[in-house]
Amino acid sequence: MSAEPHGPAGRFTEPGRWPGRFAAPPTDTARRAAPGRWSPAGEMPFAGFWAQPADAAVQLADGRVLLAGGEDGRRVPTDVTALFDPATGTWSPSGALWTGRRLHSTTTLPDGRVLVAGGIGEPPGPVPATGLGSCEVYDPATGTWTTTGPLREPRFSHSATLLPDGRVLVAGGAAVRSADSHRTLRSAEAYDPGAGTWTTVRPMTDARFGHPAVRFDDGRVLMVGGILAVGRGSHAALAHCELYDPAADRWTPTAGLATVRKSHQATLLPGNAVLVTGGDMQGFKDDDWTYDPYSQWTTERYDPASDRWTADGQLPWGRSHHRAVRLASGDVLVIGGTDDASMAVGYPNATLYDAATRTWSAEVPMLRGRWAPAAIGLADGRVLVMGGLDESGPAAPLPGEDQVTATAEIYAP
Repeated sequence: MSAEPHGPAGRFTEPGRWPGRFAAPPTDTARRAAPGRWSPAGEMPFAGFWAQPADAAVQLADGRVLLAGGEDGRRVPTDVTALFDPATGTWSPSGALWTGRRLHSTTTLPDGRVLVAGGIGEPPGPVPATGLGSCEVYDPATGTWTTTGPLREPRFSHSATLLPDGRVLVAGGAAVRSADSHRTLRSAEAYDPGAGTWTTVRPMTDARFGHPAVRFDDGRVLMVGGILAVGRGSHAALAHCELYDPAADRWTPTAGLATVRKSHQATLLPGNAVLVTGGDMQGFKDDDWTYDPYSQWTTERYDPASDRWTADGQLPWGRSHHRAVRLASGDVLVIGGTDDASMAVGYPNATLYDAATRTWSAEVPMLRGRWAPAAIGLADGRVLVMGGLDESGPAAPLPGEDQVTATAEIYAP
């Protein structure tokens, strides 16, 4: 478990003080985006959770949602696959993966099939986890998985992005360094769905794993922050960001985040801006050198035209291991999360970001607390959230086993 850090959602540090930049909470109550409501969406055929960076849920051409793999409360990889039909609100099992995996990537291909790549295929043990090189492709017509060409370099906690030409870019991740540590990868490779093979592309400027990746309308891909393994079980959060240009096969360093972050989310906004929310740093702040173990409630917004990050509207509460889903309106729904300082419970709330006014709504209670869930926007504008950790660590009812939920719910704007 040495390469799987987790992160806090905000807490008071002392009376009257807040995490992040220790600024007073926002007082502006003007809101345009009106919060919606949550309703039950049944139970999945299995309980599971999905840590950063990528979601495990994808939408198929017929509107159904596919969820594959993940991990249980003991961090054991699963090979189960489930389908959710938004039209009927029902779940059904589908063909199992050839290899159980967690911390993998799941990407919809242009022809409607789904690619699963890498991850970890073994339960936690005394030695560092080994990344998988194996990959599989799901055919919605038959409900079955077929093995495809393996990654050129086994990895987990990498990013995976569909490029405009139909290839899938996999970048970064983690792999075994020695008998007691992991290393962070700079390497990147691209999958050709027609040939079923991977080709090495230029390596990133900076090694990273657990990082979100955002594709702009022009096809370039932005890597945002992430994690660097720095020793046996030790990790550092990153502020470094960079852009990949697939036409030139070139990486370009960009302006860095104001706050180093891991376990955060990055969401593409209308007009090609990028919103970064939450995450944690677990380190010393650059302004006053105080140690900050808590999740961030600060947010940042990136403008690719000026290559600048600027402070944006602050979250009502800090959080890590949450999900952020852009709605059809262009607003962003931030879901659940936890506090990295304790990692005890999943937050049973969500909050809505108004992209026009850059403000946040009051919290919108979910039906269940959850961190590291899967979440996806549906074709009809609703948002489906699935699974996640409910109670973990010291709050878990069973020693050595976190409480993972199989429940799902839907947000209607």
